[in-house]
Amino acid sequence: MKEAEAAYAHLTRPFACIDLEALDRNIAFVNKSSGKKGVRIATKSVRSVELLQYIGQRLDSPAGWMTFDLRETLFLLEKGFNDLLLGYPQFEEHALMHLIPFIREGRTVIFMVDRIEQWEWLESIAKQNEVLLEICIDINVSSNFKILYFGTNRSSLKSIAKLKSLLEAGSLFTHTPITGLMGYEAQIAGVADIPVARWQSALVKPLKRLSRKDVRNFRKSAVNIIREKSPSFRFVNGGGSGSIDFTSGEEEVTELTIGSAFYFPALFSRYQNLPLETAATFALRITRMPEPGVIVCHGGGYIASGATGIDKNPVPIWPKNLTFLKNEGAGEVQTPLRDKNGTLQVGDTVYFRHAKAGELCERFSELHARRGSEYVGTYKTYRGEGGCFL
Repeated sequence: MKEAEAAYAHLTRPFACIDLEALDRNIAFVNKSSGKKGVRIATKSVRSVELLQYIGQRLDSPAGWMTFDLRETLFLLEKGFNDLLLGYPQFEEHALMHLIPFIREGRTVIFMVDRIEQWEWLESIAKQNEVLLEICIDINVSSNFKILYFGTNRSSLKSIAKLKSLLEAGSLFTHTPITGLMGYEAQIAGVADIPVARWQSALVKPLKRLSRKDVRNFRKSAVNIIREKSPSFRFVNGGGSGSIDFTSGEEEVTELTIGSAFYFPALFSRYQNLPLETAATFALRITRMPEPGVIVCHGGGYIASGATGIDKNPVPIWPKNLTFLKNEGAGEVQTPLRDKNGTLQVGDTVYFRHAKAGELCERFSELHARRGSEYVGTYKTYRGEGGCFL
């Protein structure tokens, strides 16, 4: 990070930053490891229009974007984006109505469905406006090992029977063709190989291994059923940054959704077989030293979402040998750290990684970019462009 210090010496702290050389190498890894599959970029993990464009232009097989909110989708359409898969069900009619003109002019927006209520609502809007609204069926490929449910509780489609029931219920719909299927293996892509709780280490690997068979069987069966019923069916989405090695080898999958691999946040250091480099970080100024070996940074309480735990804290990465105090974490405006080397002084800078990728961008208006020790300018975040969606 000495190169970062040279590049960013002129900046007011705190700031967020991006190492473009590391980002380029992460993109190259995604290109190499995704094989012949398309790569759909998870916008929630980037949250910068300029960096989404930067990444998209460097992918060998770009397959569009996975967005997280209707208003965000509209925001990107207005910026000229196309082929947007809205990864989560929506019910905001006012926002949806603003998308209709873009669909009429030929832009592709695909809506996620796992219940008939969602599908009926989209069918109703499509009929009223005399347009076709493409839908993607989201199946739940979690594994139920009877004594342990290994996965997530989001999609209601946990079995072939439930999938068939949904398809039957929507079989007479005329304005909402099925064009895609998503089977996101969150229990493989989203569960670290090296958990914080050491006792879980012996469980994670065998659970993931067993679950892969479940995922493969369910997803293949679902694809075959939907393909028989929908002539417009054209893509199967799977995976995430934490499961590239598995999902890229699955025959039925046509595209992978990748997001966190580009910034490589702290949680992903707990995955094996991910030779990525830290690209996005943030920097805080040391403003206090209450006692020898303890420093206090101004800012830092940028905690990640998900199940609460110490793994959602930001991680101080430079200088080395900095740790949180036992009874204090990353604070709203102050973050104390133990400096084991005792070398830091008031006025110095500490660099951190956020636990998750895109959430960092909700805290800063821009990411300051560098190549080595050369400062090359800024990339605005969604927040920097006034985009506040979730």
